[in-house]
Amino acid sequence: MKLISLFSGIGGFELAAEWMGWQTALSCEINPFSRKVLEYYWPDAYHHDDIHTLNIDKINEELSKRYGANWADDDLILTGGFPCQPYSTAGKRLGKADERHLFPEMLRIIREVRPRYIVGENVRGLVSWSRGLVFEEVCADLEAEGYDVQPFILPACGVNAPHRRERVWFIAHANHNRTLGNSREDEGESGKERLQERNEVQQLIESGKILGDASNPDHQGLQGGEDKRISSGSGEKRDKQPSRFIRSDWENFPTQPPICGGDDRLPSELVGITFPKWRNESIKAYGNAIVPQVALEIFKAIEALR
Repeated sequence: MKLISLFSGIGGFELAAEWMGWQTALSCEINPFSRKVLEYYWPDAYHHDDIHTLNIDKINEELSKRYGANWADDDLILTGGFPCQPYSTAGKRLGKADERHLFPEMLRIIREVRPRYIVGENVRGLVSWSRGLVFEEVCADLEAEGYDVQPFILPACGVNAPHRRERVWFIAHANHNRTLGNSREDEGESGKERLQERNEVQQLIESGKILGDASNPDHQGLQGGEDKRISSGSGEKRDKQPSRFIRSDWENFPTQPPICGGDDRLPSELVGITFPKWRNESIKAYGNAIVPQVALEIFKAIEALR
């Protein structure tokens, strides 16, 4: 599975994909600080800086260099935490009038790339914005492009993070005949079959067989210790999570910033960013980031249904 990540931030989706054993092929992030992080941890991927200038010609050019002309033969998953500021209760809530309303750009890339799977993320405020109009438009736009869409509201505390952080997630799967290279006239599965598939997914979720218990704020989740459930793309079990960005002891999570010693160092690739700027950009980046443990549960659900 290859990941194409839009509005990548500091790589929450990329990290979850890495845990799955998937390959990050492309990221797109306009913030220079976040892009440095992406380039440092995923040096083999193509990193683009502006979704407005990203298109299928550029994607094909760059990914062909890295993976050959048949790069799209693998299953592709496209992710995007499209900017939440237009709908966040912490912002001005300008909605579609906000210049950061960039879902149409994400939809354009989806239309051009035709990934098999899509995972979108936004703040819960999107659900209630304009009485649910924008939420319904996102679902309808994806369905019009030939995708079956299942939205969920999942909190970070469902994977035992020390905060609620509810987000709406859009999980979509392409109809069988609507993948890259097929004509847009292909109709794919019938409405009855799509409804049956949605019901099957919902039953699996309710039984706890996929997505764990991530929708339950009392669930111990991935952070109660070593996670024996994480598997690679080949189905082989991993003994434990990679240590990067992971806390297995949320109970001891500091409530005050640590005192920094004189020997604190940044990776050499990131030298040139002053510490105050690094601190400010880090705080902003973490505030905007997805919780990768939630994305991991979604990815495992997708893997189970492939």
